[in-house]
Amino acid sequence: MHMIAGAISTAGVSRRAMLTGVTAGYGLSLEQLLARTPAAPQKRYARNCILFFLEGGPSHIDLWDMKPKAPAEIRGTFQPIATRNPELQVCEHLPLTARQMHLVTWIRSVHHRINDHNAGAYYALSGRSPVREGRLVTAESAENFPPFGAVLAHLRATRRRVPPFVHIPEVMFNNGSEIPGERAGFLGSAWDPLVAGDPSVAGYRVPGLTLPAAMSLPRLQRRRLLLDQFNTRASYGRAGRRIGQFRQQASDLLQTTAAQRAFEVAREPLAIRERYGLPDRADRSRGVRKFGGLPHLGQSLLLSRRLIEAGVRLVTVCTGRRYDQSWDTHRQHFPLLKRSLLPYFDRAFSALLEDLEQRGLLEETLLVVMGEFGRTPRLGQITSNAGADRAGRDHWPHCYSVLLAGGPVPRGMIYGASDASAAYPAHHAVTPEDVAATIYQALGINPRTRILDSLSRPHSVALGTPIAAVTGR
Repeated sequence: MHMIAGAISTAGVSRRAMLTGVTAGYGLSLEQLLARTPAAPQKRYARNCILFFLEGGPSHIDLWDMKPKAPAEIRGTFQPIATRNPELQVCEHLPLTARQMHLVTWIRSVHHRINDHNAGAYYALSGRSPVREGRLVTAESAENFPPFGAVLAHLRATRRRVPPFVHIPEVMFNNGSEIPGERAGFLGSAWDPLVAGDPSVAGYRVPGLTLPAAMSLPRLQRRRLLLDQFNTRASYGRAGRRIGQFRQQASDLLQTTAAQRAFEVAREPLAIRERYGLPDRADRSRGVRKFGGLPHLGQSLLLSRRLIEAGVRLVTVCTGRRYDQSWDTHRQHFPLLKRSLLPYFDRAFSALLEDLEQRGLLEETLLVVMGEFGRTPRLGQITSNAGADRAGRDHWPHCYSVLLAGGPVPRGMIYGASDASAAYPAHHAVTPEDVAATIYQALGINPRTRILDSLSRPHSVALGTPIAAVTGR
């Protein structure tokens, strides 16, 4: 165990423009496809990535940075248990996860000052400060910096007929707007993720991967041929050629079964589906913070593994559904963790780690697990307008943990540390910019690689410093 204290883009093309004429307005988000990143002669990189986003802010002090010797108002009611990493303990309600902790690196000293869910999520998912012209970025915008998946889709092409960037299950929404950092921002909507929906529901079909009932394959091909006759090269121009390229890719995907099969989680053996966790209820009307649990989570993480196997470059999996903000446990904190969150998380997350390792996929897949911040070190401490009850924990961005595994990431390493109450970094403090730079470095992309916004202004994909102990560089 280890204990350790160039490419340029052009403006995006709209989704509507990409799909015009392909299926008469019925289509899907398709991006330019990605090629496998070649491994360096002396150092391997991850070829793809699963980003498991714990939206709402998981309580680091109650899950995996526990302080059992702290006063009761800090340590809470959960007890730590041993893991396969002798340097690490986790919460007693994560027994399956404990068996896989030898595979994971823990960064325990991430910090920032953003106390807002939407802005904090944007910070985490893009690695860019959520303050623009003195105001927080709290909604999607064409000016936003693109998230990891959009950047990968733009920089790395794949020869497989699958979308390079997929988001499961639904677009997150909070306080009247979509949470920023999910869509492609200034790269343009052609690089948006394919939003896959909930793979645990009966009769699941991913939106946009099949033709509508009134559209046969020969009819689609005739429409494409007719459109090509109108869109001659002379009339295209540069932007038009890009539209044509995306339209061709959309058409190809609609005509191939490879991508469609990747989304069919029912093809998995029942034992594997059960290991990840089959839904224990059909009614999804109650969110996790009303003790509705996370019945979709197991099959969502299973789908992420299937998509990585099929060649998708980055899959984002949200813990909850559209409005859940599942880890935002201001009130009934410990009952919600014990009954509604951790049983589903423990089964699904441990299954994903175990499955990736057994299939040899962990060597080439970077797994990132993070939220937008942590929770207050002291029970009942108020830091936001939402407040907290006497046993609840409010927002806390000043110190929290990020988990990494796979690719070049060492196994069983703990980087940095929090202080005695998990309130602030004790040493080796890390920012979201550093986390972003580390992710790109682990994927074989120089953090100083430039992309262009809609005004052709260059931006480095990351502004922080990669953690050399994590990436080996």
